[in-house]
Amino acid sequence: MRILLTCLSLGLAVGVLNCGSSDTTDNNRPPTGCNGQGGGPAGQVEVGNNLFRSAHNGTCNPAIDTVAVGSAVTWTWVNTGVTPHSVQSNPPSQGAPSFQSSNTLTGAGSIYSVTFTTPGTFEYDCVVHGSQMTGRVVVQ
Repeated sequence: MRILLTCLSLGLAVGVLNCGSSDTTDNNRPPTGCNGQGGGPAGQVEVGNNLFRSAHNGTCNPAIDTVAVGSAVTWTWVNTGVTPHSVQSNPPSQGAPSFQSSNTLTGAGSIYSVTFTTPGTFEYDCVVHGSQMTGRVVVQ
């Protein structure tokens, strides 16, 4: 009986510990790293392993930033491993700025920047990962 209770206790403890896991094998959970706290300047976006994350507010896939007309948004690659990621306007719409970084950017420290001169809401994604990596820039 004592062995059975010990085994049950261990099983319960393992189950509770796994509830907070950051494993990304479940497609309904956000990728590892989407739990950023933010606190950085608006218009700074981190490009990670299958994620865009706002350095300002921690939003992720979509990363959402609000900037003033004439401001630049800068994407910085961090912890991306060897998988290439990119930034492209999606969909390019009439009157909206069309932009696309190289889709070969892989290393930490790569940077891409776009200056937004027109008010509006501009969606973007990764050429390689499409709807898995998304973001939105609101220009006011």
